[in-house]
Amino acid sequence: MLSPLPFALLTLLLPHVFSTPTPQQSNGVSMQLQRRVSSRSIDDAGLWAKKQREGLTAKYGGSSRRRSTGTNLLTNQQADSSYYGSIAIGSPPVAFDVILDTGSSDLWLAGDDCSFGCDGVATFNPSASSSFSNKSTPFEITYGSGEALGALATETVQMAGFSVANQGFAVCNAVSSGLLTAPVSGLLGLAWQSIASSGATPLWQTLAQGGSWDSPVMAFQMTRFLNQSKTQDQEVGGSFSMGFTNTSLYTGDIEFTNMPTSTPSYWILAISAITVQGNSVTVPSGSDSYAAIDTGTTLVGGPPDQIAAVYAQIPNSRAGTGNFEGYYLYPCNTDVVVTMSFGGRSWAISSADFQLQQVSQSTCVGSFFELTTGGSAPSWIVGDTFLKNVYSVFRFNPPSVGFAQLSATSLAMNGDVNLEVPSATIGSVAAAATAGSSGRKGSTTSDAAPMRMPGTILAAAAVLAVLSNL
Repeated sequence: MLSPLPFALLTLLLPHVFSTPTPQQSNGVSMQLQRRVSSRSIDDAGLWAKKQREGLTAKYGGSSRRRSTGTNLLTNQQADSSYYGSIAIGSPPVAFDVILDTGSSDLWLAGDDCSFGCDGVATFNPSASSSFSNKSTPFEITYGSGEALGALATETVQMAGFSVANQGFAVCNAVSSGLLTAPVSGLLGLAWQSIASSGATPLWQTLAQGGSWDSPVMAFQMTRFLNQSKTQDQEVGGSFSMGFTNTSLYTGDIEFTNMPTSTPSYWILAISAITVQGNSVTVPSGSDSYAAIDTGTTLVGGPPDQIAAVYAQIPNSRAGTGNFEGYYLYPCNTDVVVTMSFGGRSWAISSADFQLQQVSQSTCVGSFFELTTGGSAPSWIVGDTFLKNVYSVFRFNPPSVGFAQLSATSLAMNGDVNLEVPSATIGSVAAAATAGSSGRKGSTTSDAAPMRMPGTILAAAAVLAVLSNL
């Protein structure tokens, strides 16, 4: 072992050690060091930087958050009655079609032991999945159009390139008649955990709060086939994106409005203005103006006095009777123009969407109907009659809903019967997460449970069934 140099000698040598040799010096080799200028593009540089960070994180035992984006193609079912996408569930994964519903918060599927209301639909077989875990807890959820009964479980669920392990959901063995229409096998709730009958954290919320998305948003673009005579039971429905907004589907800025409630439940906005035929309709203030923005509901429901005020602006309109009680009839040759505002811009509803159906040679049914809600539900339910006319964005943080004008690309899909209808598929996984434990033990219906008005209700499919008998 070498002995340390005396401090005095070290002091004398330091200037020579750090001096810069010149070519004339014979005691060493000279090397000029220069910073290399990168020829990478901005994109390449970003990828290089990301790789360096992730590599060092892995090398030193850390963990990196894997983020991503994904898109789920939608199917338009029965002339705008409902819109569904696909999920894959289990190990190995099996694909199922499910209604995508921002007006409720539970995921459920018809099970292979379903004895009522499941005819003709694909059913889930728990024994075929190695990741299935039965919680043996009864499950019940009630909608305005019926209910579903079963038992809670956890499972691995995939959607749009994301995978969530231990996702709480229900396997149902009884479903009200007409609640499921093949090929739909269940429903995926996209509202907040606070109204989940199961108490489980919704799939979307696990991904958003866990940082799995590039951006904490999910968005819908929905097609219109209601006014097409050659519409089939399934048509292309648009798209549902997770973790980003698709700039090809909208133009201009997205106008976000923060939710007026302190605890998120439904996706709620306060209606600030409604116009009909250019005339303003008085809208109450405060909680009486609250509306749930609900992709799982076909029409627009509101308090009876407010709905009456809407139709008062349409000449020769009248309240419906019998099967049409709560609805209004008006002359089909009236081009009805309705706008809605939630604190900023006014968004127009197409007259084609307002005209739900023709019931006689000259009389049509309007898509705004009377609704009386209860419990914690808001006074208004704003469904697809409105949402087909905008690009809608649901933001996790801050909790808010945004709207933007549809692009020419989106509008071109409306009524295009030549577009290929998507099918339930199993894609690759780009990002994974694990769901937390459910917020409640057991599950029963409650005041907070999503009580759907006649919306998945006397949604267009049910109305059309009535009309076919006239």
